[in-house]
Amino acid sequence: MNSSSTSQQDNKTHRIVFICAGLLCLAPFISSPMALVLGFTLASLGWVPVQWNIAALTKKLLSYSIIGLGFGINLNAAIEASTHNFGLIVGSIFFTLSLGFVLTRALKFDHVTGHLIASGTAICGGSAIAAVAPAINARNDQTATALACVFVLNSVALFLFPALGHLLNMSQYDFGVWSAIAIHDTSSVVGAASAYGDEALKTATTIKLARALWIIPIALVSAMLFGGNKRKLNLPYFIGFYCLAIAVAHWLPQFNAIYDTLFMMSKRALVLCLFLIGAGITVQKMRASGPKPLLLGVMLWAAIGITSLVYILYFQ
Repeated sequence: MNSSSTSQQDNKTHRIVFICAGLLCLAPFISSPMALVLGFTLASLGWVPVQWNIAALTKKLLSYSIIGLGFGINLNAAIEASTHNFGLIVGSIFFTLSLGFVLTRALKFDHVTGHLIASGTAICGGSAIAAVAPAINARNDQTATALACVFVLNSVALFLFPALGHLLNMSQYDFGVWSAIAIHDTSSVVGAASAYGDEALKTATTIKLARALWIIPIALVSAMLFGGNKRKLNLPYFIGFYCLAIAVAHWLPQFNAIYDTLFMMSKRALVLCLFLIGAGITVQKMRASGPKPLLLGVMLWAAIGITSLVYILYFQ
């Protein structure tokens, strides 16, 4: 057998293993952290099919999954959670962006990449970075560096936050609020909150997506500050459909059985999303960006994580 045939056979084997691993993540005994580690393991072994656009698939599946979660959210509870935490949401966003500006200068770091990392930390990780990057004319390498930094910290959060929540004996509601404020990407917020409990999941999803609405004004302001193009805004459409799903479930309660099924299916689909996200992370990618972006990301993350935790536990 020649080398070309061997390579084709290996690729076929890798595809089969990857598909089987993905299907396994739909099983109820596979948790979000387990799915992430499984995807990361296959990526590190080089068993992720290179001919597949995993990033595009992940983005679409995540969007559909979050829309499905909307059918399990109570409208009145969503409004109450969002309004009750409005000050925390707004305050944490502007605190993170301001601190990001100061730390970027202190570290003598590229201000565009620094702003992208701060935006991802302040609002909703990769979605915020994807929206702000074209508005400020960020280069591909600057966007990739910010995304890599956020993805690494998201992976850590998936394991760290539920453990800390149990250690601090946090209520489901408090943990949902904290994870929505302090974890970057919506996928990791949902993964961590679902590992903590259903009430935490519903609270976290509602507050995180209310927070994500700030992508629009932040992207516009960023475009003005950096002399970018306000017309190049890449806004996540799923937020509107998520709100619509909540409204449909509220106005047509006779279909509750269907909504419950959609909600459970979406929870499992999100675990599959974490597997796909893990499949896009490798040690090489983490090393390529160097220490400064990760240092900035960790400092911002620690600041927002600790301050929001203190506020939730003692002042809310």
